[in-house]
Amino acid sequence: MRVPDADRRNLLEGKVALVTGGGGSLGLATAKLFLKEGARVVLADRNADALKTAQASLDDVNVSTVAGDATVEADVAAAMDTVIDRHGRLDVIVANAGTPASAAPITEFDTDEFDRTLAVHVRGVFLACKHGLRVLSDGGSVVIVSSVAGLRADPGVSAYVAAKHAQVGLMRSVAKEAAPRRIRVNTIHPGPVANEFQAGIEERLTPVLGTDATAFFDQQIPLGRHARPEEIAKSVLYLASDQSSFTTGSTLVVDGGMSA
Repeated sequence: MRVPDADRRNLLEGKVALVTGGGGSLGLATAKLFLKEGARVVLADRNADALKTAQASLDDVNVSTVAGDATVEADVAAAMDTVIDRHGRLDVIVANAGTPASAAPITEFDTDEFDRTLAVHVRGVFLACKHGLRVLSDGGSVVIVSSVAGLRADPGVSAYVAAKHAQVGLMRSVAKEAAPRRIRVNTIHPGPVANEFQAGIEERLTPVLGTDATAFFDQQIPLGRHARPEEIAKSVLYLASDQSSFTTGSTLVVDGGMSA
């Protein structure tokens, strides 16, 4: 028998979640869904203006923000302390901070750009886990937003692919460390998403591929289109909630069949 919506318990009722990269479309879509499911959400981002815009668009008393750089250890530690000071607990970490790397053949790829890409995607996740696990509630969840690029590769994006593959290795190690506390650690792997972040990647990748990158990706996706941010957020919710109570050390693929 179908349970009326009014009687359904919210999946994150009473939970507190920190979402890094909270000023972007995936962070915002995730926060919106978390709030709907009863969570209190803290958005973190290095872009203070983006945070203000995100908070205003959510227009919910249960959302707050903290500005900081995911690659700066003091900022990450302070963000965790801020969550505990405000709410007294932390149950979910969504490590979503990211940056689109340049596209170029590896023989021409800028070394500083390579280092910056790994700093955001790998060091950022490392710091989120290092300081987050110190305060995360037992039985909590860490969701690392990786990419289909963490499971496959395309030419011209060596830095981004290397960083996203590294996130998987980091996740698997941390998942085993955190398991005695029943903390689940997983990566989610979206395919191309219809947002500004992906549009920037495709603009830079088009001359490397020699063809329109947006059309190229759509041809690689069996479902024939980019994902919507809201679709990815639903999968993040699954990993964040107790619905995934026996899922850890896993790579959840949400790519429309691109990596199949």
